[in-house]
Amino acid sequence: MPELSALTEPLVVGELVLTPVARDDLPELHRLHADPAVWRHLPSGRHRTLVRSREMLEHYIDDWQHGLGYWTVRLRTSGDFVGIGGCRLRESAAWNIYYRLEPGYQGRGFATAIARAGMGAATHVDPDIPISAVLLEHNLASKAVAEKLGLSLVWRGPDEGNPDPDAIRLVYADRDVTTEQLDVLRS
Repeated sequence: MPELSALTEPLVVGELVLTPVARDDLPELHRLHADPAVWRHLPSGRHRTLVRSREMLEHYIDDWQHGLGYWTVRLRTSGDFVGIGGCRLRESAAWNIYYRLEPGYQGRGFATAIARAGMGAATHVDPDIPISAVLLEHNLASKAVAEKLGLSLVWRGPDEGNPDPDAIRLVYADRDVTTEQLDVLRS
C-alpha cells in the first residue's frame, strides 16, 4: 500500500485509475446518482436534484480529512468515467466500503477491485478500525462482492427508514464489531 500522503494521488488498479473525489466530478457523479438504473435495489436513494449530489460530494471531499475517502473511478486508457467507490470513515466507528458504477461497467469485477483498494488503504490509514459493507439483502451482486472480500455477516435486520417495509439490511465486517459500531452501521 502506498504511503499515506500518496493516497491523495491517483492510484492505478488494473484497468482503473482512482482519484479522490473533487468538485469537478459533480456533473458525472450527479448523472450517476440520478440514474434509476443504478438504484434498482433502493429506488428511494436516487438523487433527484443537483443540490443533493453537491451536498453528498462535499461530505465525500471532507472525508479525506481522515486520511481516506471515496475515489472517482475512470478507465486508465481512455479516462472514461466508471463510477465512485472506496472506503470512508463512518463516525469514527468503521470504514465503510461503497461503490456505484455506471451500468455499462457493472459485472466486470470493477466493484471488487475498487473495494479491495479501499480496504487496503483503510488498513494502511488505521488498521484498528473495522471495515464494513452495508447493503440490502436482495442486492445479490453487492452481497457477492462482500463475501469475495472475505467479510462476514455480523447483522441482519430491518432496514429502518426504507420506504419498503420488507427491506432487510445486512452488515458485513472484517471482524467482530461492538454494539456502538453496529449502531452506527445500522443507521
